[in-house]
Amino acid sequence: MKKLILCSLFIPFAGKAGSNSGHAPEVNLLEVRSGDWPITLEMEVERSDTSYFLEFRDEQVLTGVVLDTLPFADKTQLKYFERALTTLKTANNGDIAKFKDYSIKRAEKKYDGVTYILRYQWGSTDFRQPEADMMIHTIRGL
Repeated sequence: MKKLILCSLFIPFAGKAGSNSGHAPEVNLLEVRSGDWPITLEMEVERSDTSYFLEFRDEQVLTGVVLDTLPFADKTQLKYFERALTTLKTANNGDIAKFKDYSIKRAEKKYDGVTYILRYQWGSTDFRQPEADMMIHTIRGL
């Protein structure tokens, strides 16, 4: 009888521990830019896996709001993104860092300063040097 009572006490907790809500929580690491053309760096933790992604508004779509998500499977791939930004900081105008799924191009404009153009699949966005510096600093701190 005592075993039956003890089992009935633990069964509700055992069921909740094994269930999954189906969606892992996302943590906003950095809001690079807000407003009409947002860029955010986020982290998602699911059990023992941690993935990162950069969410941005596609600048090629002007008639609506289309958000694209550049995924990084792990911290190592995110660090490659940081190294590309760091290398392009001292590179020449027009230099490109190419990866399997995306590319980053340095475009220096006379009055605007250094701009980076990120292309992922069919979408693209651009950001300036201070925004790139914020991403570099945040990724190095992980």
